[in-house]
Amino acid sequence: MELDDLDWKLLDLLQRDGRMTFTELAKRVSLSAPATTERVRRLEQAGIVTGYVAVVDTQRLGLPIEAIVRVRVRSLDTPRFRDRVVTMAQVRDADHVTGDDCWLLRVVCRSMVELEEFVEQAQRYGDTTTSLVFSSHARNRPVTQELFRGIASP
Repeated sequence: MELDDLDWKLLDLLQRDGRMTFTELAKRVSLSAPATTERVRRLEQAGIVTGYVAVVDTQRLGLPIEAIVRVRVRSLDTPRFRDRVVTMAQVRDADHVTGDDCWLLRVVCRSMVELEEFVEQAQRYGDTTTSLVFSSHARNRPVTQELFRGIASP
């Protein structure tokens, strides 16, 4: 699907505030509410907008420990790892990657004891390396038209 400047503006606004009403979106892009609604529906139907979420502060929920757990899973254990570890409640993100590690997991825990227990579960399927997250400086950044042009251009 070819996106025009209005589509990109809508994507930018929705990525920053997925709860914005169609009326407010329409004002911001200088379209009628029905035209704006149609454009957003078209973006959804094309699979470009795949959902709307609330961003939750896990620390305020009592999950102060955040870690990146890299796992080198033995190939025959991959299905079991996916079923038993990736599905654990502590896992916020799970990426199957290339390189020395097979999986990059972002996990949150209530305590170091809980993190240790999580890592012990993961170690049943291969070697792990765990890094504690001190702070995050870039997360869930919007996909912008400038990024798209940067990728498309040599």
